[in-house]
Formats: sequence, C-alpha cells, structure tokens
Amino acid sequence: MATEAREVDLTGEVCPMTFVKAKLHLDRLAVGDATTLILKAGDQIRNVPRSLRDEGHAIEAVQQDGDRYRLLVRKGE
Repeated sequence: MATEAREVDLTGEVCPMTFVKAKLHLDRLAVGDATTLILKAGDQIRNVPRSLRDEGHAIEAVQQDGDRYRLLVRKGE
C-alpha cells in the first residue's frame, strides 16, 4: 500500500543537484509510493521530469503556480 505523498521543495537547488536530490529522496521510498517535488521554472522543470521518467518513475501530475511547479511523482522500479 502506498504511503501519503510528501512535499520536497527543490527550488533552492541548481541543476544537476536538483535531480540528484530528487533521486536521493525517491530512493528512500517504496516502489509505488508518491511524493510531490516543487521545482522552479527554467532548467529544473525542463530537465528533472525527463530525467525522472528516464529512471522509470511516473510523473502523474504537474501543477503550475507562478514560477513554481508541483510534480506528483510515483516511484517506479
């Protein structure tokens, strides 16, 4: 059974550390668990979702709020 989504604000990070920290956070979750990553416009929102998909994770929702984006990510295998 998946756990409740938890938010992680990565807006203060600079690529490629944004993806590295997102990956480290996902590594602590069980397969199928969801989390919300908060990213900013620019390189973060362009690169992080693509890299997460390449790693086998699912981006289930993207919500824009000004220059920030909330990504609901479900951990893949």
